Amino acid sequence: MYTYKTGIRLIDEPKGGISPGSNILVLAPSMSSGERLGYAVARPKTGEYAIILSTIMRSVDLLDFFSSARLDPSPIGIIDTVSKLSTPDITDTTQVKYVSSPSDLTGIGIKLTSIVESIFSGDFGSSDQSLFPPPIRFYVDSLTTLLMYRRLEVIYQFLHVITSKLRKMEAIGIYSLNNESFDERTISLIKQLMTVVIEVKNEQHGDFLRVRGMPGITQEWVPFQVREEGLEVIM
Repeated sequence: MYTYKTGIRLIDEPKGGISPGSNILVLAPSMSSGERLGYAVARPKTGEYAIILSTIMRSVDLLDFFSSARLDPSPIGIIDTVSKLSTPDITDTTQVKYVSSPSDLTGIGIKLTSIVESIFSGDFGSSDQSLFPPPIRFYVDSLTTLLMYRRLEVIYQFLHVITSKLRKMEAIGIYSLNNESFDERTISLIKQLMTVVIEVKNEQHGDFLRVRGMPGITQEWVPFQVREEGLEVIM
């Protein structure tokens, strides 16, 4: 069975990585490295693909970010919910699909299906086609943004559909959420859809994480750092 390496030794060394079909919530406060940690886990390894649902950055800025981090963007698809707000006439490419705003959950679902179909048919990127189903990492860079646009119950149903789809594809999902922005009911409901929760906290002397939902892994807070080069997580 294929296993997805996370770049976090705390997970990868005892467990070999994350199982296909898993969904990972990165629960982090503002001004921490939570979002960068999400991108580190979402980074495709050799032979893999990644799909980024961008609710914060324009796709052109995101591709620049990948280039500056020395990350090959060719196996990465982007669903851009930002650019059409300022450039309504912008059109889709094979790699980048545009949605009118983060509130358009139907559009997001359609664009995700379009990229997935391109990957499965061999028409996307240059990753190793010998793996089937093709390993895919799907990253929602901010559930916080989605929850600002739509009611919790709507987002919950949307995520229920997405997480089920990823399980059937043997892909994994990674979702970033600011735990300071919502009450315990909201966070608890989102957690119900997740396999693993990576909690992040920021202290004066650095960032710390702990992993919930994986038996056999310590639940103690451990320090971590995300390198710019390669976006690797260092424990």
